[in-house]
Amino acid sequence: MEYISKSPEETEKIAFDFSKNLKNNDIVCFFGGMGAGKTAFTRGAVKALGISDRVTSPTFSIVNEYNGENTVFHFDMYRVEDEDSLYSTGFYDYMDRDGILFIEWSENILPYLPKDYYKVTIDKISENERKIIIKKADE
Repeated sequence: MEYISKSPEETEKIAFDFSKNLKNNDIVCFFGGMGAGKTAFTRGAVKALGISDRVTSPTFSIVNEYNGENTVFHFDMYRVEDEDSLYSTGFYDYMDRDGILFIEWSENILPYLPKDYYKVTIDKISENERKIIIKKADE
């Protein structure tokens, strides 16, 4: 699926529509630069999953947890450089919990990702426009 978003609100709407059918143990991995809209996408997804928590970037906390009918674990892997630093985030423990994982900066942990995940690539076209591609990792 390929979309053009012209605002953060449109990015949230795209994420909302995509995320309605996500279920426990699904993993959504983001690929895209700084300011691309990864957190905006997660904000829309969290709304679709019936969670009313305020969604913020997990840059400093490494992971934010949002609870509702489903639990969302929102990771930022920007500072993860190797498997040891990935392990120290608790990432593997979260994969064993019931919940849906949203992972920003997935390119930093690519060798350690499971084979089955949704790949969301967000490219900046201009200040407000984004090209968003959503597909299964194995496609």
